[in-house]
Amino acid sequence: MPRMVAPPPSGEFQIMLSKPFNGTPTHTIEVIGEPNREASVRMSNYNGSNKASEKSGSVPQDDVRELTSLVSTLRGFPSHPSKDVYGLDTKVDFNTFELQWSNEDDDAAMQDGVLADEQKDEFKRIVESIEALGRRFAKQDAAV
Repeated sequence: MPRMVAPPPSGEFQIMLSKPFNGTPTHTIEVIGEPNREASVRMSNYNGSNKASEKSGSVPQDDVRELTSLVSTLRGFPSHPSKDVYGLDTKVDFNTFELQWSNEDDDAAMQDGVLADEQKDEFKRIVESIEALGRRFAKQDAAV
């Protein structure tokens, strides 16, 4: 059963990447905005449960469009509530008014545990894109 998350207001999106898949995060990247507009990005690193550093910035409109298009391909990808089926120890959440997806969702189709290599490769490419976007645009120190 999919998790119950309230969708953001119409037109807005939120993309959240966190490592590790389970437990207290050590690294997060969050992108919030509206399609076809500039978005905000925040990249945080943690030392235990305390935030050690946080950087923020703006993502240009063209990069937002590319990112949302890329992440929306996750629709229908398998997920599992307690294990990272993609082998990257990374959790990705994607929320729009129309679509809510997380690789932490309870997916009945994942009972057999078989995942296509193409899906693993695509998920890895999306994770790497989100991380690169965070490194590139989250440059300003934020108050911790």
